[in-house]
Amino acid sequence: MDRIEMLQSLEREVGVLMRRSRRVVAERAAMVHEDLTPAAYLVLTYLTTMGPLRASVLVDVFHLDKGAVSRSVHSLVDLGLITKEADPDDRRAVILHVSEVARARVREVAEVRIGVLEKVLGSWSEGDLEAFVDAFSRYNALLEQTLADLPPAVPASSC
Repeated sequence: MDRIEMLQSLEREVGVLMRRSRRVVAERAAMVHEDLTPAAYLVLTYLTTMGPLRASVLVDVFHLDKGAVSRSVHSLVDLGLITKEADPDDRRAVILHVSEVARARVREVAEVRIGVLEKVLGSWSEGDLEAFVDAFSRYNALLEQTLADLPPAVPASSC
């Protein structure tokens, strides 16, 4: 297989991973709360790991518009999974905090995720697993850097 064919194969495999990820994220969201959307689940898991944060940080991290983040935040507040508190540095802004119930549920889902990974990759040696994690991490870092270096996309309306 030449380099172009390998890259095409990689692109197909990434596509499979993305399709599978969409389904899995929806399932994980439902494990946290039956009414939790996949988008709000991703916000919640990020807040659980990186929070408390302002919503503006989520706009930047997820490359979403303010309205999309606002809808996710509103949903998370309504479901009792996060709270909003005034930002002591800027009373016009709020800081988002994950509730203890949400933190516990996200932790339970994480345990299930690790169990699934162990089941799927249980036959891999530690060396194979380490090489895969290293290669995947390198790929993600290079992809992030490449995307950051690209000029903004030309809006479809200008084509």
